[in-house]
Amino acid sequence: MKRRANFIRTGIIAIAVIGIGLSLRGISGAHCDTLDGPVVKEAKAALEKGDIAPVLKWVTKENEKEIREQFDKTLMVRKQSNEAKALADRYFFETLVRIHRAGEGAPYTGLKAAGTVEPSVAAADRALESGTVDNLVTMISDAAAKGIRDRFERAREAKKHADQGIEDGRKFVAAYVEFTHYVERLHTDAAGQSGHGHNEAEGAGLSGHQH
Repeated sequence: MKRRANFIRTGIIAIAVIGIGLSLRGISGAHCDTLDGPVVKEAKAALEKGDIAPVLKWVTKENEKEIREQFDKTLMVRKQSNEAKALADRYFFETLVRIHRAGEGAPYTGLKAAGTVEPSVAAADRALESGTVDNLVTMISDAAAKGIRDRFERAREAKKHADQGIEDGRKFVAAYVEFTHYVERLHTDAAGQSGHGHNEAEGAGLSGHQH
């Protein structure tokens, strides 16, 4: 039971630190600009059905009119030919994603190719589609556990030689800071905390050398 509890706890921590929020905003911010992301997927389905309703949740109310107008234009143009359809669809996807990201205060740098999303985010999508999060928890739990163990071993080994010279001491400090910041970030994100500790760890990164 204790081992199972630790496994579940590790999974929760891992999901938090990787930043996989299973909310709409979390997923859209992660890969809304990819051709196989949720925004474009729903846009494709909407164009095929001629129903814009499912798409509107990706934009703010203020931008709804522009998307509706672009959607209607796209439906008209795509009837002309296969080439016109491809061009019109692509333009609609780009417009939709650009406006969606602007609504989140994020920059738009163009549509990314399918398959470029992070594996963890793709796994989060699969979890929502399948209705079970078990595989995602296992995947992220393993990654978090490996991250902790690797950094612990480096710090433990460096500590053995920390008093043998200044450079050896500095190597230990670097390994120690990386290890403790990594663990701190895991715990802070899992606990939903914020403030100085969280910002410091995030600013320094997992391999930072400030402490």
